[in-house]
Amino acid sequence: MSRNEPSGAPAIRPMTFDDIAAVDALERALFPVDAWPLQMFYDELNQTDTRSYYVAEDAGGAVIGYAGLMCVLPIADVQTIAVAPEAEGTGIGSALLATLIEEAKTRGADDVLLEVRADNPRAQRLYRWFGFEQIHTRPRYYRDGADALIMRLDLSIWNGSPRATTKDGK
Repeated sequence: MSRNEPSGAPAIRPMTFDDIAAVDALERALFPVDAWPLQMFYDELNQTDTRSYYVAEDAGGAVIGYAGLMCVLPIADVQTIAVAPEAEGTGIGSALLATLIEEAKTRGADDVLLEVRADNPRAQRLYRWFGFEQIHTRPRYYRDGADALIMRLDLSIWNGSPRATTKDGK
């Protein structure tokens, strides 16, 4: 257990306006067809009454992931979640998702909804691992014609990140 790791957990913190350039660059690299316009990130950060955005940083302080939540009670909606390809599989997506779910719970939401591409099984597995269930399909939702799966997490059954509950054996 003496591996050379910084801390094991990614550094997750609230997104600031200073992060938007890095987030936008990552957005354009990850979602070339469906990338948000730059101004949308500014608009989202200005809506603190209903929005919460976070970034994940590597040990050098570079943004390697980001996520956002809209909460209009009784529903919270994952607006976006993304992780740099070189950081996939390191727990950053899980940490960002857990942060959004905890934020939704803190804000008093009953449910968290999200949309995921039907052709993205890796993301679907993550969401199912967290307890999300598919409730609907939106045909040809994305610009390239891919379907979107609508998934829902009932917060009354949320008791923390799956990793936190399985680490000790149960």
